[in-house]
This record gives sequence, structure tokens and C-alpha cells, in this order.
Amino acid sequence: MSVIPGTRRRVSDSKAFGRVAVLMGGWSAEREVSMWSGQAVHAALLSRGIDAHAVDAQKDMLHGLKAQGFDRAFNVMHGTGGEDGTLQAVLDLIGLPYTGSRVLASALAMDKLRSKRMWKAEGLPTPDYFLIRTIQELRAAAAALGYPFIVKPSEEGSSVGITKVKSEDELDAALALARGDSSRVVMAERFIDSGQKKAEYTCAILDGEALPTIRIEPDGEFYDYHAKYISNDTAYHCPSGLPEALEAQARQICAQAFELLGARGWGRVDFLLDRQQRIWLLEANLVPGMTSHSLVPMAARAVGMNFEDLCWAILETTLDPELSA
Repeated sequence: MSVIPGTRRRVSDSKAFGRVAVLMGGWSAEREVSMWSGQAVHAALLSRGIDAHAVDAQKDMLHGLKAQGFDRAFNVMHGTGGEDGTLQAVLDLIGLPYTGSRVLASALAMDKLRSKRMWKAEGLPTPDYFLIRTIQELRAAAAALGYPFIVKPSEEGSSVGITKVKSEDELDAALALARGDSSRVVMAERFIDSGQKKAEYTCAILDGEALPTIRIEPDGEFYDYHAKYISNDTAYHCPSGLPEALEAQARQICAQAFELLGARGWGRVDFLLDRQQRIWLLEANLVPGMTSHSLVPMAARAVGMNFEDLCWAILETTLDPELSA
């Protein structure tokens, strides 16, 4: 289902990419996962004959990437620094084309509060939410949302710092976990009851195409860090098994949500279905995981694209003239 125009120029010669920096690691809470993603992408690009180099990206070396002879970058730095517009701004400044979204879209998607405000303003469905600064505000949110509800950082990914709060006794601990060591912005969000199986959903976007949705049945209360990256008991279904009309609707809404943020290239939009089969947008991830557990590669396989082809296709988006220096 193509929903927004594709941008990439198709090439068959690996030399068209020049010297490629695969940016991984970084300094966020998701550094380890980013290293796994980067290693997988690096190996895939090498297998296709691309002159790819694994770069454990640190703040003091990013400005020198172009001077080191790199022609473009494949960004798989997850979380703070790599996904929030910071890295994108540096790469724009030095004139190095890169995969994924530009500065503004990256910043908006990383900030769940602002992305939800934008979606809500445009009439897209997203669960009710509150900005939380104090324990008093969290208690007020609990009264408005009812138990259970979700507490999480607004600007972290991969379920870092998230709690499903079931009672008043858990409020203080949930707020402390969401804040972390850096006084992160915290939000409370209405819990969407998806039924007995606790299924969650995601829709990958690749160069203007919304790929088949994935149904996730997490090992645990919800799709947290353990369920995503560690557990072998989380179940994934792609295609998700949604009725045809609901599948089409979900892909269309996710594509709209992606486009509203100004996102481009590739990414993922996560959503839930309630017991009435209504869609509720959660967040957009514009530098998704590329590990053995990751969802975008799974969706790509459903349309006949293996991991190496997927990495090639993502890298092709950097050949868009608008991204060139």
C-alpha cells in the first residue's frame, strides 16, 4: 500500500554509495541495542559490496566524518543524540547525506508529548495524556485517567523508564523511574485495554510505503525493554491477522501520522487496538531497531525483502538530491 510518494533513486552498483559510515552506539540509554543494530547493518552492507565502515559515534568525532572521506551515513544511533535531531543537525552542518528523517521531524518524533499534540490537533486518534512535573500532578492525572495507566519519559525510546501503574502505592516509584538520573520530562497516558492477549501493533514505513502491520504479544505486562530485546517468549505475527479493512485503515493512519511529523525515508509507528477495535497511536520511531528481534526487518520480509535488500533500500534514500550536500 503506497500512501506517500517515494523518494529514493534506485541503483544497482554499490559504488554509487561511495564510502559509508554506519553510525552506531552513541551515548543514550539505548547504546547497547544501537551497537547490535549497527553491527547487523554493517555486515549486510558489506555483503552487498558496499564500502561500509562501522563507526562507534562519539560527540567529539562527528564533525570530522566528511573530512575522513565518508560520502554518506547510515544512522542506527537509537535514542538521545542519534534520534532526536542532534546528530541530524551535525550531519546537515557538515553536508553529509544520511538515512532517515531530518532535524525537525526527528525532534518531534522523539518528544512523545509534542507528537501526540500534533496528531490530536489533526484529528488522529491517540490516548489521553498529561505532562507531569510533580507528584501532585501525577496524582491528579491518576484521578483523571483511572487505574491502570501508563507513566513514561516523553523523550526516551524502547520502553525505557515506563511503568504500568495499577495503584496509588506505585506513583512515587513510577515517577522516579520515568525521570531517571537526568530529570527527564514525564508524561502520563491513558491505558488502552486491548483484551486478554495484550496485543500491541506497529506499522513500518519505507520510502513512502506502509508495510504490513505486525501484531506483538509481549512476554509480560506490556512491550517493555525485556520483551523487546531479551525475551524469546514475545510472539510476533506478520501479517498481523487484522481484517482487511482494519489493516488498510491502520496503515493509512500510521502513514498520516508519519507524514504529519515531516518524517521521511524509513521509520515505524506504534499503535494499539482497544476492545472495540479502535486504533490508538502511541509514538513514532524514526531510527528503529535493526536486530534479530526488530520489527522493520520483519515487515520487510512480509513483502519479500530480505535484510540485505532492506539495508540497501534505506541507504538508497540518501541519493535523493534534496539530501545531497
